[in-house]
Amino acid sequence: MDQDLFAAAEAPESMVRPLAVRMRPHTLDEVIGQQRVLQSGSPLRRLADPASLGSLTAPSSIILFGPPGVGKTTLATIVAQQSGRAFEELSAVTSGVKDVRAVLARAHERLVSSGQETVLFIDEVHRFSKSQQDALLPSVENRDITFIAATTENPSFSVIKPLLSRSVVVKLESLDHDELEDVIRRAIVSEHGLNETVSISDQAVEDIIRMAGGDARKSLTILEAAAGALDDESEAQRGNGTTSQEGIPEITAQIVAQVMDVATIRYDKQGDDHYDVASAFIKSMRGSDVDASLHYLARMIRAGEDPRFIARRIMIAAAEEVGMAAPQILQVTVAAAQAVALVGMPEARLILAEAVVAVATAPKSNATYQAINQALADVDAGKAGPVPLHLRNAPTKLMEQWGNHEGYIYAHDVPGAVATQQYLPDELVGTEYYHPNDRGYEREIGPRLERIRNILHDER
Repeated sequence: MDQDLFAAAEAPESMVRPLAVRMRPHTLDEVIGQQRVLQSGSPLRRLADPASLGSLTAPSSIILFGPPGVGKTTLATIVAQQSGRAFEELSAVTSGVKDVRAVLARAHERLVSSGQETVLFIDEVHRFSKSQQDALLPSVENRDITFIAATTENPSFSVIKPLLSRSVVVKLESLDHDELEDVIRRAIVSEHGLNETVSISDQAVEDIIRMAGGDARKSLTILEAAAGALDDESEAQRGNGTTSQEGIPEITAQIVAQVMDVATIRYDKQGDDHYDVASAFIKSMRGSDVDASLHYLARMIRAGEDPRFIARRIMIAAAEEVGMAAPQILQVTVAAAQAVALVGMPEARLILAEAVVAVATAPKSNATYQAINQALADVDAGKAGPVPLHLRNAPTKLMEQWGNHEGYIYAHDVPGAVATQQYLPDELVGTEYYHPNDRGYEREIGPRLERIRNILHDER
């Protein structure tokens, strides 16, 4: 994007340009959504103020982090326009270090010759290599440019630390239901949009919002496609439910369904969405909410997540969340993982769903999880100690002379197959790691374990 965007605001809008481009706001006050980051005194507000020119208190570098279609590019261009700065844009997909240095040289020359500051906007900055990001540092440090970057990936992991430390990270959110409705209805009436040449039913608006997944650009793309589909409708079809009471062609839910029948899913298999959805998936199974568990499973499936990854998460949940409360669930999930590998998608969705339902509805216990963690903590703390002599191996005469194996009681030689003898090292005698709860099979384990420990410690 360049200064042509703003020239277009003064010239008649070309209806050839996409609706999402025509409807881009030209001031921060026109922006729908993101009110948290656009409040008075925020970094973006301060930078868009012409008074920020030459100011050492205004931020010199901003990283806009958020999903697609929430206004990252729009905000960068508005900041440049409102503040009176020149605007330069690079795409990290197509630009290299040479392009970066050329822009920086122009910005420096502009600053020296006319005193005009420059906004350098880099889209998808996470795609820049370390050397490309390094090339920006001197100009950011010297304030030769006002650097604004956009990324859909967490800048904590995708932006080099020196650049991150010099930047203000502004986290943008997906638009909510009401904000997307404002976007759609504004486009219907705006002279830059559809200029009231069509109307839209409430249900069609709801369907577009659902399909857009918080993405303003996506909602306008669907709306434009639906309006275009109306142009192809015959007069007979319009009289069959696609014309409003005012005689204006109406976008109905049926028209929307024709142009877009699959909702947009926020999911990046390499980014935060992957981890956020996976986290919600596991926590839903842990919390026994089978419906939420199936929802997050469906999101991962629709987003193309590797079914083997999903199967591994379910197996881990069976061991960590269900444990000995229903030990057979682990067998179910292992069998499911094997079946998924044999069958493949799309049928594997049935197998994954069965395993998810089994884990989510099973009684829960993390006693085994806590037990092994506590045991590991003791080992890590040096609480190991020598293995008791009677438990040691004695395959040779010499080792027998050392006392290995001497006095060991073979458990099967005593009633109940539980022998009164010491198993833990001396410094850990009396330590108890496993504490079963009163749910599922562990309800039976608890009393039995108490009797066993009494026999082991000769407390009968």
